[in-house]
Amino acid sequence: MILFLLQSLRTMRTAASARPVASPVTRAAILGLAAVLTTVPQRGAVAQGVSAPRIAEQQSGVTQLIQAVHATSANVVWASGPGGVVLRTQDGGTTWQRRLTPAGDSLQFRDVYAVDADTAWVLSIGNGTASRIYRTSDGGSTWALQFINRDSAAFYDCLSFGTAAEGIVFGDAAAGRTHILRTTNGGGTWSLLPERAVPAPLPSEGAFAASGLCVTHADARTAYIATGAPGARLFKSSDAGATWSVLETPLVRGTVAGLTGLSFVGNRGVAVAADINRLRTDTSTNVVGVTTDGGRTWTLGNRPPLPGALSGVTWVPGAGPDAMVAVSYGGAFHSSTAGRTWTTITNVVTTGVSAFGRTVWIGGEKGRIWRLDFTAAGR
Repeated sequence: MILFLLQSLRTMRTAASARPVASPVTRAAILGLAAVLTTVPQRGAVAQGVSAPRIAEQQSGVTQLIQAVHATSANVVWASGPGGVVLRTQDGGTTWQRRLTPAGDSLQFRDVYAVDADTAWVLSIGNGTASRIYRTSDGGSTWALQFINRDSAAFYDCLSFGTAAEGIVFGDAAAGRTHILRTTNGGGTWSLLPERAVPAPLPSEGAFAASGLCVTHADARTAYIATGAPGARLFKSSDAGATWSVLETPLVRGTVAGLTGLSFVGNRGVAVAADINRLRTDTSTNVVGVTTDGGRTWTLGNRPPLPGALSGVTWVPGAGPDAMVAVSYGGAFHSSTAGRTWTTITNVVTTGVSAFGRTVWIGGEKGRIWRLDFTAAGR
């Protein structure tokens, strides 16, 4: 599984982050494609309704795929991608600055998670020692290596934090076990959870390192993991990642298909899925699902109008109870009807998405970043 999608699209963005390194077939597909207590700001929340957004493209200063995005305020946003790319803005995207990273351009940073303008973590993906976690506490001027994967069979895909101290990282199944790392001290130490604390994996089960959204927190204690290949299962923790249970979803699944991204606010969640074998041409149905009870039951939405594998999704905090934005290898889309209807934002490859208040940032191919500003309904 492991994603990635992107090597063939590498020009655009490293989707090869095929998270699940468990299956040789999946890995090959993914890597080949890939080239193509303090509360931490969560990656989505839901509020009042809004109308269609104002859309503006921003200048990132780079040409690599922008794979993951995380907004911590209306001004501070971090982004990351292949080629060692880590970006930060402190003015809402008017200007973006590239932050230097220890390994230069040799790593694929498929995920970034930030607390504020100073503190952030980035996750690089790949087999063995290519999977690493770095942390900065000075806005990206310097980075500390917190974790390097010494298991040649393991492959890590996404990370998320519920507080500035407690975080989790998910990786593809390897050696017949589920790989979830947990920290309770801000990444000072990362521990692989024992098998008794995690669900037994399906054969070759893993995640897709497509957008950094295969792991998300609904609140400080509740976290979810999206899995795929061969299933489309949801792992849930209610104790800050210490133990996990399994929930089923009705979304598309297959040898290289399954859940690709999640967004939760309380018990209300949205998940997207895709057939990664068809990055640019996927027209699968059952690729959008909404839950209002923490993942126990699901209502299917409709797929967005353009072909392409969905890679991520977010609720839009200020845009109404049913407002969301989805990204895919066929474009980006917004919905005010919980995924029943969609409006196209762009038809180019997009992979990362993050919302704060009424504002959304989207990352895509060739270093492209879009900012969406929703206006309150009636204004």
